[in-house]
Amino acid sequence: MRYLDKDLLTIHSALVNGEITSQKLIDEALEEIDKYNTEVNAFNLVLKDAKEAPVTDSLISGIPYALKDNLSTKGIRTTACSNTLKDYVPVYDATAYQNLCKNGAVLIGKTVMDELAMGGTGTTGNTGATHNPWDLTRQAGGSSSGSAASVALGIVPFAIGSDTGDSIRKPAAFTGTVGFKPSYGLVSRYGLFAFASSLDHIGCFARSVKDAAIVIDAMKGSDNKDMTNIKDMDDVSLYKGIDGNVKGKKLFYIKEICDKSKYTNPNTIKVLENFEEVINKCKSLGMEVYEESIDINLLNAIKPSYDSITCAEATSNDSNLTGIIFGHRGEGKGVMDTMKDHRTKGFSPLIKRRFVIGSFVLQKENQEKYFLNAKRVRRLICDTFNKLFEKYDGLILPCSGDKAPLIEKASNVITKDEMILENHLAIGNFGGYPSITIPCGFIDDMPIGVNITGKFKDDINVLNMADSLESTMEYKGQTVKEVK
Repeated sequence: MRYLDKDLLTIHSALVNGEITSQKLIDEALEEIDKYNTEVNAFNLVLKDAKEAPVTDSLISGIPYALKDNLSTKGIRTTACSNTLKDYVPVYDATAYQNLCKNGAVLIGKTVMDELAMGGTGTTGNTGATHNPWDLTRQAGGSSSGSAASVALGIVPFAIGSDTGDSIRKPAAFTGTVGFKPSYGLVSRYGLFAFASSLDHIGCFARSVKDAAIVIDAMKGSDNKDMTNIKDMDDVSLYKGIDGNVKGKKLFYIKEICDKSKYTNPNTIKVLENFEEVINKCKSLGMEVYEESIDINLLNAIKPSYDSITCAEATSNDSNLTGIIFGHRGEGKGVMDTMKDHRTKGFSPLIKRRFVIGSFVLQKENQEKYFLNAKRVRRLICDTFNKLFEKYDGLILPCSGDKAPLIEKASNVITKDEMILENHLAIGNFGGYPSITIPCGFIDDMPIGVNITGKFKDDINVLNMADSLESTMEYKGQTVKEVK
């Protein structure tokens, strides 16, 4: 019997009852990596000497997991899949990683990601593309591609990722896993390599909503090293708060996003037809679902505002990647030449473009028109949804307009695509809202997902609705091997 395919409660019970040992689970996970990683490329570092941990009351104790390669781990190589950080070994631990260690979880490897977390394809990291386990010709999504693939394959029952625009939730949809981004600051970001600090969240991939709640419970907590950290939810158990009582809960979806008449892609029509079925399932559980209309100009402004803010913050956050402080030293006669050589050779084309855009919008003469206006749009978006969350318990929408794209279709260019159905998940980052993706069906044997987003710090409500909806699904996050 393979326990790594099971939910965390089942694995924990087996550990407590002596049906399996922590070391046996670790050995099985390492065997699975050896078996699948060459073709899938989910891990860029494997800890083959990982040792078992004692089994305690913690529901994740003794259980192996994977960590996205942008979370600092003392003495363990952490590169964010960028050549500028090749072979970099941190001297401190991220708080989220420390909390997982305290709860007895066993790290078995760091996962492949888009370089510096800036991308949505899982193809721009310095070790190559992560392949979707459901179809190796397709993307696993990004930037948390390796973490998503590792859970989809059943290598580990949960994995940690980061989400700045959709980097946990969309890969979860593409790989048939659960992806949860909690409220901004619920999990400390200390030790996370910053992309866009005002939007970055740490979250997880898991096999069920309850498993995701268990993992976030283990990672969250007060941390004075993160000034944005939530301080008043230490004693709140997300897992115990899931009670299945959703009768009378109110959800809304956005008319302008879900209008089938606006789309010509047959798969988008299928996604929206599936969404209609999901809505009916919500109603069968006693939830109420309503349609709301939002100014299309505001919705169309989500992506350009996101691009301006993230590029600006990334340019600032990554200004320390000079090759002087750490990383491989560039060549040159002076400091400026050395830095220029290091950054020119070390960054992929996508990263360079983002830094150029970020530098442009931060220039004194451009700040008002681009950066400050983008922040004003963000405020308008947040005000709009905060007002809606006074009426409703959550927003429900499809995660994307299609199944996972082909790897060969991946672009390293920041596109002008303003299809709201592909970009609306950034709303959850703009407002710091808790947001979760669960599997909801298939298109051409490829999984798709539905997303629920709620108001800030209302994580339990979001998880509870998602858990109840998950119970109605025929497919509930089984591994690829179990389905195929």
